[in-house]
Amino acid sequence: RELLRYIFQTSNELTLAMSGTGSAGMETACVNMIERGDKAIICTHGVFGTRMADVAERCGAKVVTVSAPMGKPIDPEDVKKAIKTNSDAKVVGIVHAETSTGVLQPLDDIEKTVHEAGMYMIVDAVTSLGGMEVPVDRLSLDIVYSGSQKCLACPPGLAPLTVGPRAVERIKARKEKVQSWYLDLTMVMRYWGTERFYHHTAPVNMIYGLNEALKIIAEEGLKNRWERHRRNAEALWNGLESLGLELLVDSKYRLPSLTSVLVPEGVDEASVRRDLMDEYSIEVGAGLGELKGKILRIGLMGSGSKKKNIVLFLAALGNVLRRKGFPADVSAALTAVEKVLC
Repeated sequence: RELLRYIFQTSNELTLAMSGTGSAGMETACVNMIERGDKAIICTHGVFGTRMADVAERCGAKVVTVSAPMGKPIDPEDVKKAIKTNSDAKVVGIVHAETSTGVLQPLDDIEKTVHEAGMYMIVDAVTSLGGMEVPVDRLSLDIVYSGSQKCLACPPGLAPLTVGPRAVERIKARKEKVQSWYLDLTMVMRYWGTERFYHHTAPVNMIYGLNEALKIIAEEGLKNRWERHRRNAEALWNGLESLGLELLVDSKYRLPSLTSVLVPEGVDEASVRRDLMDEYSIEVGAGLGELKGKILRIGLMGSGSKKKNIVLFLAALGNVLRRKGFPADVSAALTAVEKVLC
């Protein structure tokens, strides 16, 4: 748990790994922080923000959404307007790293507005924790969850979670029982605490695996790891643009762990992914939601974020695209990578 606190950059006592994937982390945050009839402002700028709104609604919340187009961040002014109009809202939920688009959402201005209004902030850090700063204590974020399989470089199956003292008090003061027995933090915190209250059978092998993954991160050093992800992402971005491709997200808001690139007109996106897998054993993500068939999602996470993988991927993608009639400049792409990672 101390290693988790280090990765989250927090002193929160209630910091643990929930048994389940990142979606279990999302449900844990919502079912514990939201009571039936509460109003919740949920920011949606991709598939996972939309999922959070759905989960909040299933908790019995009256959901108000603040939206942005896929590929764009949430505008803090829109959040401010929503809070002013819905001053009775209890929580504001937002995705820090929107995996469906590759958008990194700035949190500073939004956090200030949320806390000045006396509300609580739920943050999805599934694709950011371990790959960039997640400012838990710096911004006093109330509840933040992640997943073990992204930048932490561990198999899927655990959802690291940290809960601030204000949120702990809110959970303890609930009028009704938490809607989920399995995800009820009032019981789970006793299970993980000194009381050793029996709650469920934890995936012990996964906990050992996560502990080892966190040790590897600590050995590298968080800031070194963040910088590695940043530099490798910059090399990938430059390489993709030198191939002649267009990136979905403006450089100011790009995730270093996941990049979305637009598929050239006239090129079948599914066939590109299939050829990359069949010929080079490289798997990339398809577009989700309204971006299905329009983008490729390229992950550079954890131990996978390294020069060797970038060079291999750009060469493979360029070769596949050239066969499909797109004039990809592989030589220019590899030169662009060398300029960043020489």
